[in-house]
Amino acid sequence: MDLRSYTRKFAQQDNRLAAASFFGTFIVYFSALALAISFRETWYVLLPAGVIFAFASVRLYVLQHDTGHHSLFESRGQNELAGHVLSPFTFAPFEVMKQNHNLHHANIGNLEHRETGEIHTMTLREWRESGPWQRLYYRLYRNPLIMVPAGAVFTYFIRYRWPKNSSRFGALGVVLHNLVILALLWLLYRVAGGQGLLIWFVFSLLGGMIGVFLVYLQHNFEDTYWDRRPDLNPAEAALQGSSCLDFGWFFDFAVANITLHDIHHFNARIPSYRLRQCHYSLPSEYALRRIKFGEAIRALSLKLWDEDNKRLVPFPA
Repeated sequence: MDLRSYTRKFAQQDNRLAAASFFGTFIVYFSALALAISFRETWYVLLPAGVIFAFASVRLYVLQHDTGHHSLFESRGQNELAGHVLSPFTFAPFEVMKQNHNLHHANIGNLEHRETGEIHTMTLREWRESGPWQRLYYRLYRNPLIMVPAGAVFTYFIRYRWPKNSSRFGALGVVLHNLVILALLWLLYRVAGGQGLLIWFVFSLLGGMIGVFLVYLQHNFEDTYWDRRPDLNPAEAALQGSSCLDFGWFFDFAVANITLHDIHHFNARIPSYRLRQCHYSLPSEYALRRIKFGEAIRALSLKLWDEDNKRLVPFPA
Protein backbone atom coordinates (compact mmCIF):
# COMPACT_ATOMS: atom_id res chain seq x y z
CA MET A 1 0.00 0.00 0.00
CA ASP A 2 1.40 3.44 -0.91
CA LEU A 3 1.29 6.41 1.44
CA ARG A 4 -1.57 8.08 -0.42
CA SER A 5 -3.77 5.02 -0.04
CA TYR A 6 -2.75 4.64 3.59
CA THR A 7 -3.75 8.20 4.54
CA ARG A 8 -7.12 7.87 2.79
CA LYS A 9 -8.16 5.43 5.51
CA PHE A 10 -8.02 8.32 8.00
CA ALA A 11 -9.75 10.88 5.76
CA GLN A 12 -13.11 9.96 7.26
CA GLN A 13 -15.22 12.61 8.96
CA ASP A 14 -17.32 11.74 11.99
CA ASN A 15 -19.92 14.27 13.13
CA ARG A 16 -19.83 12.93 16.69
CA LEU A 17 -16.09 13.52 17.04
CA ALA A 18 -16.37 16.83 15.19
CA ALA A 19 -19.18 18.06 17.46
CA ALA A 20 -17.28 16.99 20.58
CA SER A 21 -14.23 18.92 19.40
CA PHE A 22 -16.23 21.96 18.23
CA PHE A 23 -18.60 22.40 21.18
CA GLY A 24 -16.10 21.13 23.75
CA THR A 25 -13.55 23.75 22.70
CA PHE A 26 -16.17 26.51 22.89
CA ILE A 27 -17.15 25.38 26.40
CA VAL A 28 -13.50 25.54 27.52
CA TYR A 29 -13.04 28.90 25.76
CA PHE A 30 -15.99 30.62 27.47
CA SER A 31 -15.47 28.90 30.84
CA ALA A 32 -11.80 29.86 31.01
CA LEU A 33 -12.55 33.47 30.04
CA ALA A 34 -15.34 33.72 32.61
CA LEU A 35 -13.08 32.24 35.29
CA ALA A 36 -10.22 34.62 34.46
CA ILE A 37 -12.53 37.65 34.59
CA SER A 38 -14.32 36.51 37.76
CA PHE A 39 -11.03 35.93 39.60
CA ARG A 40 -9.06 38.80 38.09
CA GLU A 41 -7.79 39.81 41.54
CA THR A 42 -6.50 36.29 42.24
CA TRP A 43 -3.42 35.77 40.08
CA TYR A 44 -3.09 32.03 40.73
CA VAL A 45 -6.56 31.55 39.19
CA LEU A 46 -6.31 34.30 36.57
CA LEU A 47 -3.05 33.08 35.00
CA PRO A 48 -3.87 29.38 34.48
CA ALA A 49 -7.40 30.25 33.35
CA GLY A 50 -5.95 32.80 30.91
CA VAL A 51 -3.45 30.29 29.52
CA ILE A 52 -6.23 27.72 29.02
CA PHE A 53 -8.27 30.42 27.25
CA ALA A 54 -5.26 31.18 25.01
CA PHE A 55 -4.87 27.54 23.98
CA ALA A 56 -8.63 27.24 23.44
CA SER A 57 -8.35 30.24 21.09
CA VAL A 58 -5.63 28.44 19.12
CA ARG A 59 -7.77 25.32 19.01
CA LEU A 60 -10.74 27.26 17.62
CA TYR A 61 -8.47 28.62 14.88
CA VAL A 62 -7.32 25.10 13.99
CA LEU A 63 -10.92 23.89 13.85
CA GLN A 64 -11.79 26.77 11.52
CA HIS A 65 -8.79 25.76 9.42
CA ASP A 66 -10.33 22.24 9.25
CA THR A 67 -13.67 23.63 8.13
CA GLY A 68 -11.88 25.50 5.34
CA HIS A 69 -10.72 22.13 4.02
CA HIS A 70 -14.24 20.70 4.60
CA SER A 71 -12.58 18.06 6.76
CA LEU A 72 -14.11 18.66 10.22
CA PHE A 73 -17.77 17.70 9.70
CA GLU A 74 -19.25 15.25 7.21
CA SER A 75 -20.95 17.66 4.81
CA ARG A 76 -19.78 20.75 2.98
CA GLY A 77 -22.68 22.81 4.37
CA GLN A 78 -21.93 21.83 7.96
CA ASN A 79 -18.28 22.84 7.54
CA GLU A 80 -19.16 26.15 5.92
CA LEU A 81 -21.61 27.02 8.70
CA ALA A 82 -19.16 26.03 11.43
CA GLY A 83 -16.40 28.05 9.76
CA HIS A 84 -18.53 31.21 9.79
CA VAL A 85 -19.56 30.62 13.43
CA LEU A 86 -15.91 30.25 14.46
CA SER A 87 -14.82 33.30 12.48
CA PRO A 88 -15.48 36.10 15.04
CA PHE A 89 -13.66 34.18 17.77
CA THR A 90 -10.59 33.43 15.64
CA PHE A 91 -10.54 36.95 14.16
CA ALA A 92 -10.09 35.36 10.70
CA PRO A 93 -12.87 36.05 8.14
CA PHE A 94 -13.80 32.57 6.98
CA GLU A 95 -14.14 32.76 3.20
CA VAL A 96 -11.01 34.82 2.62
CA MET A 97 -9.04 32.69 5.10
CA LYS A 98 -10.18 29.53 3.32
CA GLN A 99 -9.23 30.74 -0.14
CA ASN A 100 -5.86 32.15 0.94
CA HIS A 101 -5.02 28.94 2.76
CA ASN A 102 -5.89 26.88 -0.31
CA LEU A 103 -3.40 29.00 -2.28
CA HIS A 104 -0.81 28.20 0.39
CA HIS A 105 -1.43 24.47 -0.02
CA ALA A 106 -1.26 24.75 -3.81
CA ASN A 107 2.16 26.43 -3.66
CA ILE A 108 3.83 24.73 -0.72
CA GLY A 109 7.62 24.67 -1.19
CA ASN A 110 7.49 26.76 -4.37
CA LEU A 111 10.22 29.43 -4.30
CA GLU A 112 8.45 31.27 -7.12
CA HIS A 113 5.26 31.70 -5.06
CA ARG A 114 6.42 32.55 -1.56
CA GLU A 115 3.72 35.21 -1.32
CA THR A 116 1.20 32.47 -0.48
CA GLY A 117 3.09 31.45 2.69
CA GLU A 118 2.52 32.78 6.18
CA ILE A 119 6.20 33.53 6.98
CA HIS A 120 8.37 35.04 4.23
CA THR A 121 11.75 33.38 3.62
CA MET A 122 14.60 34.95 1.65
CA THR A 123 17.18 32.84 -0.17
CA LEU A 124 20.87 33.16 0.65
CA ARG A 125 21.46 34.54 -2.85
CA GLU A 126 18.77 37.20 -2.37
CA TRP A 127 20.36 38.16 0.95
CA ARG A 128 23.77 38.64 -0.66
CA GLU A 129 22.26 40.80 -3.40
CA SER A 130 20.11 42.95 -1.06
CA GLY A 131 20.98 46.39 0.29
CA PRO A 132 21.53 47.38 3.94
CA TRP A 133 17.96 48.62 4.54
CA GLN A 134 16.40 45.49 3.09
CA ARG A 135 18.72 43.37 5.24
CA LEU A 136 17.87 45.38 8.34
CA TYR A 137 14.13 45.00 7.69
CA TYR A 138 14.47 41.24 7.17
CA ARG A 139 16.62 40.85 10.29
CA LEU A 140 13.97 42.60 12.36
CA TYR A 141 11.16 40.67 10.67
CA ARG A 142 12.77 37.29 11.39
CA ASN A 143 13.79 38.13 14.95
CA PRO A 144 11.57 35.89 17.13
CA LEU A 145 11.42 38.51 19.89
CA ILE A 146 9.77 40.81 17.33
CA MET A 147 8.12 38.33 14.98
CA VAL A 148 6.14 36.41 17.60
CA PRO A 149 4.55 39.25 19.66
CA ALA A 150 4.45 41.91 16.93
CA GLY A 151 3.40 39.31 14.38
CA ALA A 152 0.51 38.24 16.59
CA VAL A 153 -0.68 41.83 17.08
CA PHE A 154 -0.34 42.67 13.40
CA THR A 155 -1.83 39.47 11.99
CA TYR A 156 -4.82 38.87 14.25
CA PHE A 157 -5.80 42.40 15.30
CA ILE A 158 -4.80 44.47 12.26
CA ARG A 159 -4.13 42.48 9.08
CA TYR A 160 -7.14 40.20 9.44
CA ARG A 161 -9.43 43.21 9.50
CA TRP A 162 -8.77 43.35 5.75
CA PRO A 163 -6.72 40.27 4.73
CA LYS A 164 -4.94 39.96 1.40
CA ASN A 165 -7.30 39.08 -1.45
CA SER A 166 -10.34 40.41 0.45
CA SER A 167 -11.61 42.24 -2.63
CA ARG A 168 -11.17 39.07 -4.67
CA PHE A 169 -12.73 36.55 -2.29
CA GLY A 170 -15.44 38.42 -0.39
CA ALA A 171 -15.21 42.04 0.72
CA LEU A 172 -18.77 42.10 2.12
CA GLY A 173 -18.07 39.05 4.25
CA VAL A 174 -14.99 40.73 5.73
CA VAL A 175 -16.99 43.87 6.58
CA LEU A 176 -19.77 41.85 8.25
CA HIS A 177 -17.16 39.78 10.09
CA ASN A 178 -15.62 42.95 11.56
CA LEU A 179 -19.01 44.27 12.60
CA VAL A 180 -19.78 41.05 14.46
CA ILE A 181 -16.43 41.31 16.28
CA LEU A 182 -17.22 44.88 17.33
CA ALA A 183 -20.63 43.75 18.61
CA LEU A 184 -19.08 40.90 20.63
CA LEU A 185 -16.44 43.19 22.14
CA TRP A 186 -19.11 45.75 23.03
CA LEU A 187 -21.12 42.97 24.71
CA LEU A 188 -18.04 41.83 26.64
CA TYR A 189 -17.43 45.41 27.77
CA ARG A 190 -21.04 45.77 28.94
CA VAL A 191 -20.81 42.53 30.91
CA ALA A 192 -17.24 42.65 32.27
CA GLY A 193 -16.13 46.27 31.89
CA GLY A 194 -12.77 47.55 30.81
CA GLN A 195 -10.86 45.04 32.95
CA GLY A 196 -12.69 42.16 31.33
CA LEU A 197 -11.87 43.54 27.90
CA LEU A 198 -8.21 43.89 28.89
CA ILE A 199 -8.06 40.29 30.15
CA TRP A 200 -9.60 39.09 26.89
CA PHE A 201 -7.05 41.07 24.87
CA VAL A 202 -3.97 39.98 26.86
CA PHE A 203 -4.75 36.29 26.68
CA SER A 204 -6.02 36.51 23.10
CA LEU A 205 -2.63 38.02 22.31
CA LEU A 206 -0.98 35.07 24.07
CA GLY A 207 -3.02 32.73 21.90
CA GLY A 208 -1.93 34.68 18.83
CA MET A 209 1.72 34.37 19.89
CA ILE A 210 1.35 30.61 20.30
CA GLY A 211 -0.21 30.53 16.84
CA VAL A 212 2.62 32.53 15.22
CA PHE A 213 5.22 30.31 16.93
CA LEU A 214 3.53 27.18 15.54
CA VAL A 215 3.03 28.66 12.08
CA TYR A 216 6.73 29.54 11.94
CA LEU A 217 7.80 26.01 12.89
CA GLN A 218 5.44 24.38 10.41
CA HIS A 219 7.73 25.19 7.47
CA ASN A 220 10.91 26.72 8.92
CA PHE A 221 13.41 24.08 10.02
CA GLU A 222 16.82 23.03 8.76
CA ASP A 223 15.97 20.32 6.23
CA THR A 224 12.68 21.74 5.02
CA TYR A 225 11.88 21.81 1.30
CA TRP A 226 11.98 24.61 -1.26
CA ASP A 227 12.47 24.32 -5.02
CA ARG A 228 11.53 25.84 -8.35
CA ARG A 229 9.52 24.41 -11.19
CA PRO A 230 9.92 22.13 -13.07
CA ASP A 231 11.98 20.37 -10.37
CA LEU A 232 9.41 21.02 -7.63
CA ASN A 233 7.95 17.77 -6.28
CA PRO A 234 4.54 18.49 -4.65
CA ALA A 235 4.43 15.29 -2.58
CA GLU A 236 7.97 15.81 -1.29
CA ALA A 237 7.20 19.48 -0.61
CA ALA A 238 4.15 18.49 1.45
CA LEU A 239 5.95 15.89 3.56
CA GLN A 240 9.50 17.23 3.80
CA GLY A 241 8.54 20.91 3.66
CA SER A 242 6.12 20.60 6.60
CA SER A 243 7.04 19.60 10.13
CA CYS A 244 5.86 17.17 12.76
CA LEU A 245 6.40 18.80 16.14
CA ASP A 246 6.82 16.16 18.82
CA PHE A 247 5.92 18.10 21.99
CA GLY A 248 3.86 15.30 23.50
CA TRP A 249 0.27 14.05 23.38
CA PHE A 250 -1.17 16.73 25.64
CA PHE A 251 0.26 19.61 23.59
CA ASP A 252 -1.06 18.00 20.39
CA PHE A 253 -4.51 17.75 21.98
CA ALA A 254 -4.38 21.37 23.19
CA VAL A 255 -3.76 22.66 19.66
CA ALA A 256 -5.98 20.14 17.84
CA ASN A 257 -3.00 18.30 16.31
CA ILE A 258 -1.90 21.18 14.07
CA THR A 259 1.61 20.08 15.12
CA LEU A 260 1.27 17.11 12.73
CA HIS A 261 1.57 19.36 9.73
CA ASP A 262 3.39 17.01 7.36
CA ILE A 263 0.52 14.54 7.14
CA HIS A 264 -1.97 17.41 6.95
CA HIS A 265 -0.25 18.90 3.89
CA PHE A 266 0.01 15.47 2.28
CA ASN A 267 -3.73 14.85 2.71
CA ALA A 268 -5.74 17.86 3.87
CA ARG A 269 -8.94 15.81 4.03
CA ILE A 270 -7.82 14.11 7.25
CA PRO A 271 -9.71 15.77 10.13
CA SER A 272 -7.69 17.11 13.02
CA TYR A 273 -9.08 14.45 15.38
CA ARG A 274 -7.52 11.69 13.21
CA LEU A 275 -4.14 13.26 12.39
CA ARG A 276 -2.25 11.92 15.39
CA GLN A 277 -3.53 8.39 14.89
CA CYS A 278 -2.60 8.57 11.20
CA HIS A 279 0.93 9.83 11.86
CA TYR A 280 1.85 7.58 14.76
CA SER A 281 0.57 4.41 13.14
CA LEU A 282 2.52 4.94 9.90
CA PRO A 283 4.18 1.77 8.58
CA SER A 284 7.93 1.75 9.21
CA GLU A 285 8.77 2.33 5.54
CA TYR A 286 6.94 5.68 5.71
CA ALA A 287 8.34 6.85 9.07
CA LEU A 288 8.58 10.65 9.07
CA ARG A 289 10.97 12.83 11.01
CA ARG A 290 9.74 14.44 14.23
CA ILE A 291 11.08 17.66 15.70
CA LYS A 292 11.55 17.81 19.45
CA PHE A 293 11.23 21.05 21.43
CA GLY A 294 14.99 21.69 21.58
CA GLU A 295 15.37 21.48 17.81
CA ALA A 296 12.28 23.65 17.38
CA ILE A 297 13.87 26.40 19.48
CA ARG A 298 17.13 26.12 17.50
CA ALA A 299 15.13 26.46 14.29
CA LEU A 300 14.32 30.04 15.28
CA SER A 301 17.94 30.91 14.43
CA LEU A 302 17.56 29.70 10.81
CA LYS A 303 16.68 32.56 8.47
CA LEU A 304 17.73 31.96 4.82
CA TRP A 305 17.22 29.18 2.28
CA ASP A 306 20.50 27.99 0.79
CA GLU A 307 19.48 26.78 -2.69
CA ASP A 308 22.84 25.13 -3.36
CA ASN A 309 22.92 23.00 -0.21
CA LYS A 310 19.13 22.66 0.18
CA ARG A 311 19.16 23.80 3.80
CA LEU A 312 17.73 26.59 5.91
CA VAL A 313 20.72 28.42 7.36
CA PRO A 314 21.44 31.29 9.80
CA PHE A 315 22.49 34.75 8.68
CA PRO A 316 26.08 34.84 7.40
CA ALA A 317 28.65 36.11 9.88
